[in-house]
Amino acid sequence: MKVLSLFDGISCARVALPKEGVEYYASEIDKYAIAVSTKNFPDIIRLGDVTKIEPIKDLFLLVGGSPCTDLSIAKKNRQGLQGSSSKLFYEYLRILRESKPKYFILENVNSMSKESRNVITKEMGCEPIMIDASLVSAQSRKRLFWTNIPVVGLPEDRGILLKDILQDAEVLATSKGKSFCLDANYFKGSSATHSAKKSVRTMVLGHIGKSNAQANRVYSPEGKSVTLSANGGGLGAKTGLYKIGREIGRHLNSEGKREDKPHIPITRRIETRADDKSGTLTSVTKDNLVVGEGVIRKLTPIECERLQSLPDNYTEGISTTQRYKCLGNAFNVEVIRFILSFTII
Repeated sequence: MKVLSLFDGISCARVALPKEGVEYYASEIDKYAIAVSTKNFPDIIRLGDVTKIEPIKDLFLLVGGSPCTDLSIAKKNRQGLQGSSSKLFYEYLRILRESKPKYFILENVNSMSKESRNVITKEMGCEPIMIDASLVSAQSRKRLFWTNIPVVGLPEDRGILLKDILQDAEVLATSKGKSFCLDANYFKGSSATHSAKKSVRTMVLGHIGKSNAQANRVYSPEGKSVTLSANGGGLGAKTGLYKIGREIGRHLNSEGKREDKPHIPITRRIETRADDKSGTLTSVTKDNLVVGEGVIRKLTPIECERLQSLPDNYTEGISTTQRYKCLGNAFNVEVIRFILSFTII
């Protein structure tokens, strides 16, 4: 089975495919991404620059996420499909028409303009499917997929939250790592809003410093992570900042009694809030929750790998900065696996 992956990155599409019986061709020029995918799949057939690729006969699947640099809402003054990177979509289109694969998958950001979306839809000849990786992982990551694979419905929500993929404190103490959506600008940060639907949205607790910029926002591990980014700058831009701690108090019941952790005495405490303020101090016990001994930190590379449904240490072997960047540019493996499940694979 011949598969061609354009803009291959760290070969997440290869992870989603069967281990045996795949002849995998890849187009990628980033040396760090190539190093990661070669470590994991040394048998990949490399074709280099996408603009120089010749047609491939008997191609079963063409897959790729063309650059979103000039399509994403994260970039100011974006130039759409005429931008220097995002215009590489037309190379994907050329190869699609020349190679005529049995199946194709094209991925890109959901935040692109309606105009760009309509152009891609017309050229691809099919409407896109929007799949949020939060259904299969702890990361909020909305992406559009144009495909001729007869996909039915959406993945079942697995209910995975950020706290479910965090590394143990004991592990972090001896090693140096749902979040925002992972993308190539992860270190720049992403927007997120509070919602009671914890299984779907990120939850902002507040921010550190004087600015509420994306890189300074602090999120709760009780929701999803923000989207991972590959190219941003700032304290928590690539991964988001998260408040990690243990619970040292519990709500009182209607009779003013503590039903669990009865050994913890009832004391006066400051109510935690989501607006960077404390609650009003009073002379009586308040029915509220306190998180203590908390640590505000970025996600580790391993945690980011888990957000993309990759094995732990998949990107090990390159610098931490490059690991974040590669992971920010990557597919979520379980989303691709879901789409492929509707083929004969």
